[in-house]
Order: sequence, then C-alpha cells, then structure tokens
Amino acid sequence: MAVLKVKFTKTKRDKLAQILWILNWVSVVSGIILFSLGLFLKIEIKKRNEVMAKGDVNSVPNMLISVGVIACIINFLGGKICYDCSDTNKFSRWKLVMLPYIVCTFCFTFCILVGALMCYTMRNELEESLYLGLRDAIKFYKDTDIPGRCFLKRTVDMLQIGFQCCGNNGFRDWFEIQWVSHRYLNMASKEVLDRLKSNVDGKFLVDGVPFSCCNPSSPRPCIQYQLTNNSAHYNYDFLTEELNIWVRGCREALLEYYTVIMRSIGATALLIWLFELSVLIGVRYLQTAMKNVLLLGDLEGESDGWLLENSFVETAKYNINIIKNLGKANQISTVSGMNNPNIDVQNTNCGKTNVTTKSIPAA
Repeated sequence: MAVLKVKFTKTKRDKLAQILWILNWVSVVSGIILFSLGLFLKIEIKKRNEVMAKGDVNSVPNMLISVGVIACIINFLGGKICYDCSDTNKFSRWKLVMLPYIVCTFCFTFCILVGALMCYTMRNELEESLYLGLRDAIKFYKDTDIPGRCFLKRTVDMLQIGFQCCGNNGFRDWFEIQWVSHRYLNMASKEVLDRLKSNVDGKFLVDGVPFSCCNPSSPRPCIQYQLTNNSAHYNYDFLTEELNIWVRGCREALLEYYTVIMRSIGATALLIWLFELSVLIGVRYLQTAMKNVLLLGDLEGESDGWLLENSFVETAKYNINIIKNLGKANQISTVSGMNNPNIDVQNTNCGKTNVTTKSIPAA
C-alpha cells in the first residue's frame, strides 16, 4: 500500500511543477546563504586563530561551505527538471534521472541537518581549543623579541580590551606566569633579584596583571599590581571590594561570543533543512505522478502520486534484500571439498559422433 497517496489531475501536476520550479530557485538562494554563513564563521575563527589550538574547529564552517555550494548546483538542476515536467514530452528525457536525483537530494538534505546539529555540538571542541590556545598565548606574552611570538602581546591585549576579559580562566592566571620581559627588569635591584631567586625556575612572578585587564569604567584608578596586598593601597580590601579589573576569563568570553554565532547559524540551517525537505517531498510527488501518467498512457488524465510505493516496512525489507543480494553476487564458494565448477566438468558427448554424409552425385 502506497504511503501518503495523492491523486493529481493534469492541472494540478502543471501547477506543482511550476511551484517547484520557483521553490528550487529559492533553494539556490538558501544555498548561497549557507555558503555565506560558513564563510563568515570561518573568518571569525580565523581572526582569533592565534589564541586557538589546532583542532577540528574548522569542520563546521567547512561543512556549511561545502553544503552551500552543493545546494546551489543541485537546486539549479532541480529547477530545470521541474520546469520540463510541465511538458510530458520533455519529462521523458528526465524519467530515468529523477529517482537518482531524489536519492542524492535526500542525502544532501541530511547533510544540511548534520551541519545544523554540528553548530550545537562543537562547543566542547571549541572550549578545549580556546583553553589550550589562550594558555600558550599568555605563556608567550613576554616574548616580544622572539620571531613568531612577537605579535602575541598585542593580540592578547586587544583581546582583553575588546572582550572585557582577563586571563584564560580569570585574572589569577597572570599570577602563575612571568608576563614581564627580562629586558624591562632592573637586575641591579635587590627586590627583583630576590623575587627571581624565591620563585620556581627563577621566574619573575607577581600578583599583577597587564594594563589591558583594567576596567576603564571603574571610578578608581586601575590597581594592576599587588592585587592581593591590602596594605599597598589606601582603603583597599581585595576580598571584599570589587576589583577595577575585568574578572571574567577570556575563554568564557570568547566561548559565549562564538556560541551565540553558532546557535544563530544552526537555527538558520535548520530552517533551510525544513524548506529543502518540503521541496524534496514535492519533487517526489511530481516524479511519481508523471511516471504513472506515462504508464497509464492517458497524458490528460488523472494519476496517483506518493512518497513510497509500499509501506515503510516493506520498503526497508526490499532495500535490505537488494543489499544482501549485491553481497552474495560477488561471493565465490570456498567450502572445503567442493570442486571448482569450472573444472572436472563431465562431457556428455565425449565419443565420436557418427555423422551420415550425403553422397555427392557423380557428374
């Protein structure tokens, strides 16, 4: 029994073909939108590539870009097919192509759904990439004279100012590394030498943060050094008073920024997937209706269209049997004790055959 069978007159078939022709062109535009969203996300990730570890964070934008390009191509072809389906004679040349086209389009729409879901599931990969990338960027913050790292100080400063954040997880991350370059340390100072000797691995560790962590909206002048020393500042208690530096970590700020972008892109991709799926259903109805018209032989009469010719269970069994038969077709019997069928074949006519010859009349 056919699934969701609908009866079509010639007028309905023509209108369906015209509507699908228009919708396929709209789908081309949706493919351009997917391509643009993927390109936008790729550029946004590229902007902050210095504070991200190498990973699979580019898999989502690459997926969206690829799907967008395929959407433009496959929907352009679909528009041409649907336009020709308004004429039964032109449909004959697409008759054998439409079913493979529908199967390919179904796989393509499934890829759109996968791309949309990936936008919601890449948060963990992005968080790990940001954690490792920011950790290394902060670690090499002081290396302004080393090629390949000289740009990291500016990158981190601009990041902290732009996103109003400080450190990786928070401002205390700066307490655990030496972020002041040796060229700016007075080695003749006893205080500097004592700190270098007292800290692990001879590092100059201080309870301070770079200037880019300062909050310009704070009414109090920025306190960026000796943050945990109450006696170093007048009327100051770092445990109770709200600090005038950014408290939120940059990993959290960047993760929130990219999450908003990916959720918006994911919602858009889901809407495009639903639209593409509805167009695919319409093309399937058009294909079956036109096919049945040719089988009936009455080009002006009514015909049935459906999604599946048989039930879901029967269709699944039929496809499974096809797959099994394809596997069996290439199998060669290797059971021990069985002879090769191509050898030791008994010939039923091994003897000489007596053939009566006609006598040739004498001249």
